[in-house]
Amino acid sequence: MKVSVLIPSRNERFLPQTVADVLRNARGDVEVIVVLDGYWSDPPLAEDPRLHVIHKGKAQGMRPGINSAVALAKGDYLLKLDGHCMVAEGFDVQLAKDCEGDEVMIPRRHRLDAERWCIADDGRPPIDYHYLSYPFAEGWETNVTTGLHGTEWRARAETRKEAILDDEMSSQGSCWFMSRAHWERIGPLDVANYGTFVQEFQEIGCKTWLGGGRVRVNKGTWYAHLHKGKQHGRGYTISVNDHRRGVEFTRRHWMLDEWTGRKHDLKWLVEKFSPVPTWPTDLDEAFARARAALR
Repeated sequence: MKVSVLIPSRNERFLPQTVADVLRNARGDVEVIVVLDGYWSDPPLAEDPRLHVIHKGKAQGMRPGINSAVALAKGDYLLKLDGHCMVAEGFDVQLAKDCEGDEVMIPRRHRLDAERWCIADDGRPPIDYHYLSYPFAEGWETNVTTGLHGTEWRARAETRKEAILDDEMSSQGSCWFMSRAHWERIGPLDVANYGTFVQEFQEIGCKTWLGGGRVRVNKGTWYAHLHKGKQHGRGYTISVNDHRRGVEFTRRHWMLDEWTGRKHDLKWLVEKFSPVPTWPTDLDEAFARARAALR
């Protein structure tokens, strides 16, 4: 079984290390497809027969980059990875072995010390679980960041720490794994409505859960992700208007159950993981209020 590793990138300082790490730690048949979105890697990527590069002369954004990489991919499985990550030895074999049917699998996430290229030793536990945050917190009408977001769920991590493979409500989006067949059911990523960047995993996760599949965390393998922050700066950039458009579409589309491919509605998902932080206890009232606000 071949795994296609898809790495969309824009002005990524640590891309050469990421690609080298993936190729060094893969133990099965892999190909790596890097999208250079409106730039050239400096230093250049080392040549490898398993590496393929898509160069876009003009930056188009992360979602178009992922779609372009999938179109070129030949793998039975797809793994999307940010361009500032390291991976565990045999990550590809472990994920392919455990991934079932209409499923998206997320490896355990560590924090990356990119300067030393190792897992950050800061005393914090790995990140295993996320919840979808309630999109109608106070000030939602004017706050661009208020929406359905994958937010770290530390309480669930503590109570379910013994589980190796476990249901995951949502995720952060820096790494996900699925079969090519599942992508054909839920893809390509929707650029017209979400824009070029935001809410990537909210689209993937909601389509998977509500379409009859599942999202699971796999603690049997891991990756380490660099949270860039002010020290390293952003690669991809997005305007406030595009950010707002994606968040507003996500809120409306899923709270109003507009996706025609669904077998379940969003309330079913919230109830499945209930109680979910930030969500009101009375979900019937919460969704009724949401529908009134959005229509």
